[in-house]
Amino acid sequence: MALRVFASRAASRLGISLLPRTFATVIGDLKYTDSHEWVKVEGNSATVGITDHAQDHLGDVVYVELPEEGATVTQGNPFGAVESVKATSDINSPVSGKVVEVNKKLEDSPALINGQPYGQGWIMKLEITDSGELNALMDSEKYSKFCEEEDAKH
Repeated sequence: MALRVFASRAASRLGISLLPRTFATVIGDLKYTDSHEWVKVEGNSATVGITDHAQDHLGDVVYVELPEEGATVTQGNPFGAVESVKATSDINSPVSGKVVEVNKKLEDSPALINGQPYGQGWIMKLEITDSGELNALMDSEKYSKFCEEEDAKH
């Protein structure tokens, strides 16, 4: 057991996926979409990424298509894509806004999404244009239940 914990921590620091996961992590202070993106809001700023559940189902991420800084994104519409060994999936914006920063580390290390989907694996930062859109998103409890129900169907 101690070896598994050590290996898991080492893999996380390196931004790689080493051990198969049996459950997905959900963070309490984030909002979630039904297409498995997360958003962390701080004032009028938002950090966006894909969830642990999404990266787990995708498998090893090999490429991330990032939006352009300065681009305008709209809630529910794609702004980029994630390519894994299994599939390519669009990434949808959880809220509307202007892209102020993208995670350029993902260009050279896309596996950060697998190892740290809520940390170094974030995808973009936005200036939110309509904070009312946050009301359409799920909290951690609703998202966890959504994932359980979705997984039960498969």
